[in-house]
Amino acid sequence: MDTVGIIGAGNIGTSLAHSLIIHNKKIVLVDVSEVALEESSAEIEKLLKFTHMYLNEKDRYRTELIQNVKFTKSVEDIASCDFVVENITENWDEKKNLYRDIDRICDNSIIFGVNTSCISITKIGALTDRADKVIGIHFMNPVFLKPCVEVIRGYYTSDETLDNVNCFLNELNMHSVVVRDFPGFVSNRISHLFMNEAVFTLQDSVAKPEEIDKIFRECFGHKMGPLETIDLIGLDTVYNSLIVLYESYKDSKYRPAPLLEKMVNAGLLGTKTGQGFYKH
Repeated sequence: MDTVGIIGAGNIGTSLAHSLIIHNKKIVLVDVSEVALEESSAEIEKLLKFTHMYLNEKDRYRTELIQNVKFTKSVEDIASCDFVVENITENWDEKKNLYRDIDRICDNSIIFGVNTSCISITKIGALTDRADKVIGIHFMNPVFLKPCVEVIRGYYTSDETLDNVNCFLNELNMHSVVVRDFPGFVSNRISHLFMNEAVFTLQDSVAKPEEIDKIFRECFGHKMGPLETIDLIGLDTVYNSLIVLYESYKDSKYRPAPLLEKMVNAGLLGTKTGQGFYKH
């Protein structure tokens, strides 16, 4: 898997591309937005300048590595890739159309890694003629500082696919925790509950954003508070994931906070727009 196709140039797609190129992978980064691709390129260059501060290998991580990334608006360009990771928005209609396209474009031997927050891997695999080669790979942000990856096995995901993905992760000095395929899996089924409840506490004027986050950082030892995390992920992404969880389980505990929906409607999406629960 020397050439990896990444579909979606948002926060996680950009972070993944950066992590892969510092491990000598070539990338085809696809997005429908030219602006998103330009912002992704600038962010990767910035990340490359500071990677050595974390990994102490200054000479290896040069900004010239950006040349190993092909930025493109054409999904057809992933035809040459050895592996594909999808990171687009949590919208079923968009994912449905995308997977039907890439199933046609890519050779039947190519594995599809689904970097979804909540949507069933089995449901996505059913859109393709390679359900055995569709697997959930939930990378965390920033990717190169998160050695553990939540891997989700769909109903038809084969042992061979799982072995190949684990070998790929080992090349990146990462390891997996393999979980079963239920909407939200482990990480987001739990994390979205406390992020959503943090918005409810803000909505109810229990505390200010910085006070809510301070409790999680300084009392629980989290590196980021829940509202800071939502800003990083994107309020729209968290909202869409909660909708998927709500519709999947028909459980009111996943009902998005009205304040979260209001902010999404106002275009206050976090770091991607410069304003969420905080100014960026």
